[in-house]
Amino acid sequence: MPNRDADRAPNRSGVLRASAKIAQVLPTTPLLPVEIDGVRLHVKAESLQPVGAFKIRGAWHRLTDLSAEERARGVIALSSGNHAQGVAWAARELGMAATIVMPVDAPQTKLDATRALGAEVVLYDRPGGEDRDAIANALAAERGCVLVHAYADPWVIEGQGSAGIEIAAQLGREPSRLIMPCGGGGLTAGLALACPDAEIYPVEPEGWDDVRLSLAAGEIVRVPADAPPTACDALQTPWTAPINFAILQQRAQPGSVATPAQVRAAQRFAFERLRLVIEPGGAVALAAALAGTVPVDEDTVILLSGGNTDRAAFARVLQEGESD
Repeated sequence: MPNRDADRAPNRSGVLRASAKIAQVLPTTPLLPVEIDGVRLHVKAESLQPVGAFKIRGAWHRLTDLSAEERARGVIALSSGNHAQGVAWAARELGMAATIVMPVDAPQTKLDATRALGAEVVLYDRPGGEDRDAIANALAAERGCVLVHAYADPWVIEGQGSAGIEIAAQLGREPSRLIMPCGGGGLTAGLALACPDAEIYPVEPEGWDDVRLSLAAGEIVRVPADAPPTACDALQTPWTAPINFAILQQRAQPGSVATPAQVRAAQRFAFERLRLVIEPGGAVALAAALAGTVPVDEDTVILLSGGNTDRAAFARVLQEGESD
């Protein structure tokens, strides 16, 4: 029987259970060879998931472990778009209601896709400083729904870690290191549990590197109030959570930051070399590897975590490359 304690610590046995469940409904995403500075390594194309991002993993593990009574009441989630689509997809497949708290400045393509999957969208003013956690918690309490947090949830962390189980199976061994985009730390923590012998390298967008700062300080540090605008909407989390930080403190390397120019260069690289469309937040780990700010070897795997980018924005990135 699944452990229904929402305050429990995520663990590797949970990651393995999540992986087995996910393998029954989702295809394995490809592990693609790529060469960076003469080193041949691999990228994991999570952008090819049915909802365009890895978030479907944690959502499926979480929602399938709900009781019949909980499913009947539906779920609340909060997200700029990728977790939103993951929860909406899982809820649709399970015949459940889903309400997603999303920022007014989320990419239109993510808002449209979430609604198309049947979820109710409740907007909040992220630029104006409204607290999405407070809004989601209030809705959950009012409606009696389970809150499915985007990263501070043991099931979500375990579900995201299923990507690491797939990687080890595809390689035939555990990778030497995993380099991944990091927002709240759900994917990073899950991969750390999945591959206990791999070095873990979280990468964040410039100005939104609260995990890097938290690891350096030995305590959770918030993103500053004057953090710059970023195209990496999927990684705009104000702080990591204790459930994530407890794992990251033990397992993560100091972390790295990708600049906007490096992210755009990585998007173009993925398009030209791998024929993949990667959103800005999904490209930050590749950006750090290309910039040489994280080490790579032949057993390194880089996560391309999402591909839900606005067409016009992506076209501008490609056009910028043509003018270089």
